[in-house]
Amino acid sequence: MGEDTDATPTLNHRGFLPDHNYVTEADIISTVEFNHTGELLATGDKGGRVVIFQREPESKSEPFSQGEYNVYSTFQSHEPEFDYLKSLEIEEKINKIRWLPQQNAAQFLLSTNDKTIKLWKVSERDKRPEGYNLKDEEGRIKDISTVTSLQVPVLMPMDLMVEVSPRRVFANAHTYHVNSISVNSDYMTYMSADDLRINLWHLDITDRSFNIVDIKPVNMEDLTEVITAAEFHPHHCNLFVYSSSKGTLRLCDMREAALCDKHSKLFEEPEDPSARSFFSEIISSVSDVKFSHSGRYLLTRDYLTAKVWDLNMESKPLETYQVHDYLRSKLCSLYENDCIFDKFECAWNGSDSVIMTGAYNNFFRMFDRNTKRDVTLEASRESSKPRAVLKPRRVCAAGGKRRKDDISVDSLDFTKKILHTAWHPNENIIAIAATNNLYIFQDKLNSEMH
Repeated sequence: MGEDTDATPTLNHRGFLPDHNYVTEADIISTVEFNHTGELLATGDKGGRVVIFQREPESKSEPFSQGEYNVYSTFQSHEPEFDYLKSLEIEEKINKIRWLPQQNAAQFLLSTNDKTIKLWKVSERDKRPEGYNLKDEEGRIKDISTVTSLQVPVLMPMDLMVEVSPRRVFANAHTYHVNSISVNSDYMTYMSADDLRINLWHLDITDRSFNIVDIKPVNMEDLTEVITAAEFHPHHCNLFVYSSSKGTLRLCDMREAALCDKHSKLFEEPEDPSARSFFSEIISSVSDVKFSHSGRYLLTRDYLTAKVWDLNMESKPLETYQVHDYLRSKLCSLYENDCIFDKFECAWNGSDSVIMTGAYNNFFRMFDRNTKRDVTLEASRESSKPRAVLKPRRVCAAGGKRRKDDISVDSLDFTKKILHTAWHPNENIIAIAATNNLYIFQDKLNSEMH
């Protein structure tokens, strides 16, 4: 996705152009997710709102209009709550959204904050019934004595309405903050993971879940790691993986035992003792894990690198990509301003040949697994004009030789960070969340990073 990448206009995720002088905390996007066809795109924010965008159909008069996503529906998913037993505020922030595969005319999605998962139904209505026997046009009940004949109600066309309704609420199952939800390939169950436990739910049952992983020690002082992300295998409903703050991945098979405390495979890269530092453990924590579409590989992201693992090779990653190696000299200041704890996500393209992940200064990185080419691109207002071409950017390490358009590592803006990204399941369309803005970029031509 190099020199020939087109950009569709910047939208902030509520459908308005944002005011760059003032960003409220509630407007910051906290998750981005395409549905299984890529026709819909959902974002969640720290204010508990979910905004769904729909892709415009291609029109003959405007051949470039396809690919543009317009606001389809906006709804409040979660409200702030208070846990009186623990005297804790529960934020409304949406941590994750996951779409269910479409089974009928309606769409379904799961959204979660720190504690409660909700199943939402998104449906369209473009007809309304008229001609009731016992109601008048305003819906008031008629006096039965005035009804002298029977009539058949008819469906009349009306303006399209998108209705979003809550269908299930899955609550009271997590003591710690939910960091992941993942829908199983059986489409009947899903799992939710917090720092120490993973629960398995049936989509139709809200009052109970099964605990399938529990790493909580008897004495909390013995706690050495936490669960950071979890995902089901895309094809085998018995397999799932979870990552830890120690940089390990555990593949579990639910056929082996009801409680998957013993993993089937442990993926771990041995640490180089000569490179060990005070920050080693922090930067090795895995912030995201994603199965490839084929199910053969795992993509993980830690603070400085993205790694591809082969399910058949546990000893070390198949590929390691340096996302922003120039930050190694800045780890002290990044620790002081808490940036070192930022949790970056990662994404595969539809053919598993290119991976994408975010960085600072509103930069995001793409790595082509076949050609080994990589590119740094910027999500900015300048690059978001219709049919604008994204120009590759380059960061120059401290004290390094600087070329004309290079950006010095000292001038990077660490408040502008791309944590959340998503890739269309079939096409070269990507969604990038940058603070309160949603950028959607589309590859119109076959470019070097396809």
